[in-house]
Amino acid sequence: MNWFERMSWRRRGVWLAAIGVVAWAAIGALPEKEIALVMGEPWEDMRQRSSAKIGPAIAGHHWFSIPRSDARLRLIDPQYGFVTPQARFFTINFNSDERATGVRMSPQVEPLLLDDTLKVILDLQAQWHQGGWTVTRPDFPAIADTPQWRAQLRNVRRGGTTYWQAGDQYQVMLVVHRFEDDRHPTQERYLITLGLGRPWVKP
Repeated sequence: MNWFERMSWRRRGVWLAAIGVVAWAAIGALPEKEIALVMGEPWEDMRQRSSAKIGPAIAGHHWFSIPRSDARLRLIDPQYGFVTPQARFFTINFNSDERATGVRMSPQVEPLLLDDTLKVILDLQAQWHQGGWTVTRPDFPAIADTPQWRAQLRNVRRGGTTYWQAGDQYQVMLVVHRFEDDRHPTQERYLITLGLGRPWVKP
């Protein structure tokens, strides 16, 4: 009989619970995975630099790949770079030359409450503003934490959209809508979608 078998059932339970707490603490202490992207770079360079695992590009194809774990995006640029929260939905596009060409993601791991949604959006917009990004369409202004914006976001037929541009380098489309989350049927939850690529509108 080994040492574990000699324990009482109660002591075994306490011991296993303690092991579980230590394991969860260790998992929580692990650094967040990220895709560290230089737009237009060779796909393999991005793969080697990023801590999140992602498959190889397909030679001769325009397609996309998905990280194998939750991951944040870190756009590497000395002026226009920014970092998102962790994302569960995250695709990175590549072209036939096996170069990274764009991103489509939801910078969250689950649908968020409105306060948390606005916190994510305002943090991203603050990074863009600080880096010199500008809103490109006055009819789609920056999203703000105001009663008017909150009412608009709560409207399932409206939501919010804003476009930001970084000189002639990048453009972002940010969209937020109400989302019906079956796990929280009585709560208002929201989904953010972020699309990043080269500019398609002149600055």
